Amino acid sequence: MSEKHLVCQGAICSCNFGTVPDKLKVLTQSKRFINDKDGSTKLMATNMDIGAATFEKNTFGPCKMQPIPGGGYKPCQIIVTTWTGFYEKITLQDNNGKALLEDSKATCPIGGPDCIKIDNHGQISEVSQQNVENADKEVLAELMPFVDLGEEEEELAEDDLVKL
Repeated sequence: MSEKHLVCQGAICSCNFGTVPDKLKVLTQSKRFINDKDGSTKLMATNMDIGAATFEKNTFGPCKMQPIPGGGYKPCQIIVTTWTGFYEKITLQDNNGKALLEDSKATCPIGGPDCIKIDNHGQISEVSQQNVENADKEVLAELMPFVDLGEEEEELAEDDLVKL
């Protein structure tokens, strides 16, 4: 993978020994947002996001590393002790943490090293007004043929110039 995405709040993670994914929560800093034009929901995740309350539901379902005599498994209780594979070149002043990448992995004391992986980095594409203004009008017209992009106003202005 040549391009790796930074991880943010809401990233989907799973454990090699669990059955359901959970969403990452960023609790170690509250100022650094990525992929969030309003700066209100997508906090950047770092290697300092560790502990017992790192995920929304704080479980990956039944833990296959904890069998119950007679069948079944104990419920997973996520405790992240450390992250590996983070980006060394970004350090947040808020928590002295390094940015997590989409291929970063976490360690749980029950599952062992690198048992928790990031399935989806949490960033989503959002089209802003600036994106539309900077886009090639011909390409937009091809992609969205039924949307009026204001070309009529430009044509009218050109016609007015010809009359002068």
